Amino acid sequence: MLESKKLTRDNFNTFNNDFYGSMKFNKIDAVFVDQLVQIVGSDNCFLDPEILAKYGHDETEDFSFPPEVLVKPKNTDQIAALVKLCFDNNVPITPIGGRTGLSGGMLSIYGGLGLSVERLNTIIEIDENNLQVTVEPGVITQVLQEAVQKKGLFYPPDPSSRGTCFIGGNIAENSGGPKAVKYGVVKDYVLNLEVVLPNGDVIWTGANVLKNSTGYNLTQLLVGSEGTLGVITKAVLRLIPYPSSDVLMLVPFFSPKKACEGVSAIFKAGITPSVLEFMERDAIDWVLKYVDGINIPIKEGHQAHLLIEVDGNDLDSLYKDAEKISATLEQLDCDEILFADSADQKATLWKMRRQVAEAVKGNSVYKEEDTVVPRYELPKLLNGVKEIGAKYSFKTVCYGHAGDGNLHVNIIKGNLTDKQWKTDVIDGIKEIFELTVSLGGTISGEHGIGMVQKDYMTIAFNETQLNFQKRIKSTFDTKGIMNPGKIFN
Repeated sequence: MLESKKLTRDNFNTFNNDFYGSMKFNKIDAVFVDQLVQIVGSDNCFLDPEILAKYGHDETEDFSFPPEVLVKPKNTDQIAALVKLCFDNNVPITPIGGRTGLSGGMLSIYGGLGLSVERLNTIIEIDENNLQVTVEPGVITQVLQEAVQKKGLFYPPDPSSRGTCFIGGNIAENSGGPKAVKYGVVKDYVLNLEVVLPNGDVIWTGANVLKNSTGYNLTQLLVGSEGTLGVITKAVLRLIPYPSSDVLMLVPFFSPKKACEGVSAIFKAGITPSVLEFMERDAIDWVLKYVDGINIPIKEGHQAHLLIEVDGNDLDSLYKDAEKISATLEQLDCDEILFADSADQKATLWKMRRQVAEAVKGNSVYKEEDTVVPRYELPKLLNGVKEIGAKYSFKTVCYGHAGDGNLHVNIIKGNLTDKQWKTDVIDGIKEIFELTVSLGGTISGEHGIGMVQKDYMTIAFNETQLNFQKRIKSTFDTKGIMNPGKIFN
């Protein structure tokens, strides 16, 4: 794997225009640690550098920002006491989930207290009568999905890290995934949240009902707030019946542009797939090279693929939809379509799609940008990304949730010098985001802004919009202690 200098707190000033020095937080001392131990016990309060380092990074490049102290509370009362302690002592606090994020949202960039929610991992209740589930934030997404599926129910938000990511983190980032094209993202399933506010108060944000027009919608304000407004300690989520059947197909194209054009063509044909994913040739090549157990023939001329699924309860109807999709895409010069005719073949196709990000992460220094545009504009976005990469001499590997217009752009360091990586690539990312916004899109579809995208917020918002959002932050978090340095400069 290529090496690069890690971004750590020691060189953070240079990286971020001395912003670190502008915040006036207190350091944690021995008296503060003793108070932490009184709340969570000595077994759940950690000062060991190796443990802190483990909780000081996620999947964002190779950054390392350990907290000064890590705690692992077990319930809402303990979290409320910890947050109140930080509030009273002006100590920054960073909520930590499954550490799978891609925007640096859980990095403790000002030190302070790292608050892991991993012990809050209980599925409290599956309400089969009302199709709801109440969970704690440390429940792993796949564990929740499998638990409700056993009862014939479905929780659709399906990030590629579902086997390790936490529900709390999914809510904080408003995660999506492949199923979002038909079923929506996390915000569409959150009914109510228990939240510890930055001063230690505990509130519920709404009600466990499908309709709610009572006051401001605090629930949706907390969804996607990236841990900057409070700590989520419980969530009530909406469920739907689990679809009994699906048809999965892999469609190869000789042109990435034609593959992108095929996305909007499918919807124009009157079909809403449950999955519509785009993978350019390089993305699949990386998977085939670095991931074992995938044997899918890719012809020399294939430059992009669409992975398409339709699901429901009437298999005959699904086959008709698949035939209509096939006829639509054949008009765009696709090659022979592969229909997954067994559970094993479906599993292989899904493994290929889900492992693209892992193949890139595990074998290269990279930056991943999470662009999203109206889906009809996807061909222009992809073409523009490639032109910008050529202009600044960097390689991109692109894939994503094409049905949502969500394109993940992985910029590979390769043979670029550190200077190019820190200057030319940054300029190129800015142009990619400017292009994205000019096409009616925005700079993050599901990964959040966190630490790494905040310098680009002025591309997506004007000064009035940004100031309004900052005032919301300061209303919740009067001392600025809750996950500071995220979203805004």
